[in-house]
Amino acid sequence: MQIKNSYFYYQGALNPEQCQKIIDLGTSQIQKNKEQGIETVGTTGGNRHKQHYNDTAVPLNDKTQEDLKKEKGDDIISKTYVRDSEVAWLDEKWIYDLVHPYIDRANKSAGWNYQWDCSEQFQFTVYNPGGFYGWHTDGGMCHFSKYKRVIPGITPENKDGTYSNDYTVDKWRVGKIRKLSATINLNLPGEYEGGNLKFDYGPHSESERYHECTEIRPQGSIIVFPSFIEHQVTPITKGTRYSLVLWSLGQPYK
Repeated sequence: MQIKNSYFYYQGALNPEQCQKIIDLGTSQIQKNKEQGIETVGTTGGNRHKQHYNDTAVPLNDKTQEDLKKEKGDDIISKTYVRDSEVAWLDEKWIYDLVHPYIDRANKSAGWNYQWDCSEQFQFTVYNPGGFYGWHTDGGMCHFSKYKRVIPGITPENKDGTYSNDYTVDKWRVGKIRKLSATINLNLPGEYEGGNLKFDYGPHSESERYHECTEIRPQGSIIVFPSFIEHQVTPITKGTRYSLVLWSLGQPYK
C-alpha cells in the first residue's frame, strides 16, 4: 500500500521537564514491577525476545530475516531473537492530554484521516547497549487483525497463563485494530548512539526503501505513522535510549 506521507513528526513537542518527568515515572515503574515480581521484558509475538532464549541465541539486529538466511542458512532463524528491551505500562491522563492532540493533528495533516477513537496504555521502553527491536509492524489493516474478546475457560492460553496478543480482556478494544502509532524520543541527542527508528517502505517504493528517522533525535520529538508500516529500532551502540510508544485504535478499514 502506497501513501503520500509515511510519517509525520513534531520536533521538541514535549519540553525537557515533561520528558524527565516521564522518564522518572517509567523507570520507577520498572523498578517497582521488578520488586513485585512483575515481568518487565519487552515481549514479541511468538516469544522471539532475547530473554526467551538461552545464551547461544544471536540478535537479528537491523538485518532482515531473509538476509540472515542467505548468510547463515535457514536454521539460524530458530536461534535468532528480534527484541531486547525493558518496558513498563503507563496510563496517566496528563500524558494522554499532551500526546493526543499531536496524533490528531498528524492524522489530518498527513492526509490519512483515519477513524480512531481510543488509545492503549503508553509503553515506556528502555533500550540499553545492544538493545534493539527488529523489523515488525504494530498492527494489520484487515478484519483479521482486530482484537478478540477473551472468554475465560474457552480462549486458548499460553503456557504461562497469558493470552495471544490478538486477544484482550478490555471490552473497549474488542473489534478494533491499531491504526496510528506514535513514538516520543525522551532523551537528549547526545545521551545515546544508534537506536534510530527505521522504516521499510517495501521493494517497490518509488524512492528509497529504507529510511532512518534522524529527524526525531531532538528531545521531546513525536513521530506518528500508520501502524501497518514495517519498522524497527536499530541497535544501541552507546548509552541508554528512553522512548514512549502509543497505539491509537479504530474500526477495521472498510
